Amino acid sequence: MTEPLPPYTPVIIGVGQYAERIGEPGYRALSPMDLAGEALQRAIVDCGADVAGTIDTVAAIRQFEISTPNAKAPFGLSDNPPRSIARRVGCDPDRAILEVVGGQGPQKLVGELAAEIAEGRCGMAAIVGSEAISTALALMKSGEAADWSEEVGGDIEDRGFGMRGLLDKTLIVHGLVTPISLYALFENARRAQRGVSLDAYRHEMGELFASFTEVAAANPYAAAPVAHSAETLATVTERNRIVAEPFPRLMVARDQVNQAAGIILSSVEKAREAGIPEERWIYIHASADAKELSVLERPDLARSSASIASVQTALELVGIGVADIGYFDLYSCFPIAVSNIIDAFGIAPGDPRGLTLTGGLPFFGGAGNNYSAHAIAEAAARLRKNPDGYALVGANGGFMSKYSTGIYSRRPACWEGTCRWKTVPASGDKATVVDGYSGSAIVESYTVVPSASGDRGAIVGRAETGERFMAVPSDESGLDRLREGEPFGRRISVTAGEDRRNGFVFSD
Repeated sequence: MTEPLPPYTPVIIGVGQYAERIGEPGYRALSPMDLAGEALQRAIVDCGADVAGTIDTVAAIRQFEISTPNAKAPFGLSDNPPRSIARRVGCDPDRAILEVVGGQGPQKLVGELAAEIAEGRCGMAAIVGSEAISTALALMKSGEAADWSEEVGGDIEDRGFGMRGLLDKTLIVHGLVTPISLYALFENARRAQRGVSLDAYRHEMGELFASFTEVAAANPYAAAPVAHSAETLATVTERNRIVAEPFPRLMVARDQVNQAAGIILSSVEKAREAGIPEERWIYIHASADAKELSVLERPDLARSSASIASVQTALELVGIGVADIGYFDLYSCFPIAVSNIIDAFGIAPGDPRGLTLTGGLPFFGGAGNNYSAHAIAEAAARLRKNPDGYALVGANGGFMSKYSTGIYSRRPACWEGTCRWKTVPASGDKATVVDGYSGSAIVESYTVVPSASGDRGAIVGRAETGERFMAVPSDESGLDRLREGEPFGRRISVTAGEDRRNGFVFSD
């Protein structure tokens, strides 16, 4: 006879997704709050009971337009996003949370709120987020006006931008601050370690992501539901231009989406009181969070040890291995975010289980900080058809800076007296980073970023004494060498400028 579950055991009882594509039937040009309201309403319907009045906590994921201090919302915004969303479904929560920036947010919140439910401090909670970037851009292009501002008031727990410790100041001085340029540094560092030519490596990235496009093509919520061959993804054309070497446009997260997703968690006690059938419940077996060192402090630019530790810790909390996982959704803003995990755990790029449930951020859509909510929703749908299976969701934030891993199943998971949510300690090993540097060195990684004003190149170098630094080409010949794609290990002569911006020339 199975032991009854403690009443405070946390379960997912409902998930919902909503999306609209410009020009298609039913398109309404919804605001971010309206999109999120639609997703949360669908999650409520998915519960099979009207639980809106029972939800005591609503946690909202930040839209991109409120994710940095200088970002601007072109059509206005809500003064309290979680309460704006809640009121659309008739919910008046005791607690409203606006989560910190990062794609790890939805998965991190699942672990955090599940732990609070297990401790009796929360009965039922909703996690919800959205993006309407595609609509916003279309409205601005056409000159149309919209008013998405809302003043709802009420208490809010605003967790801020969470940007401290993500970047090294020398990256800023040398003009590398965007995700595309920084992930390009990681990707090229991995290529250097593998000794693969630029063209061959681009084809490998295409092979990895081709299967993602097939999943996206079958997903009704996908922003770009089109299957592509590896050759199409890897071939540089006018439409598939380089956005930062080695990335063509089709291999990076697509932020022009109109998407929303919501997740409802509950104690089994509240779920039973609401009359929600147990076959709808999804158990949270583990959630593990980790934070990485700043970009240049990492001993190995090709690897995020914190992300790997997050996945490993989650597996250990459940007592299973990757062979026991039936469904994966690995965060895929760039190929390296996927490769980092599969390299570490010996998972083949073409693993028959697949590496995405949605179609991935470049093809399904990079729904801002909320992508992993869609992944969790898809995992729930798969697991309801497979009561013995496990699903693993890996959620990445920043520049492979924050990672949260969740493991889910229809198999019961008791939280009483068991650790199922854990924060992984940061690594103590770090590289020494210097700002101004003059002297001899070698190239560790690089990227070239095209722009309307001309290509910009930059390298990460290692001094003879081991310190790491940034530098830019001092002349056009240096930029040409970077364009050739094989600068790794080449010796350079570096000169520090008065502004701490280093210049270099190749010595060989």
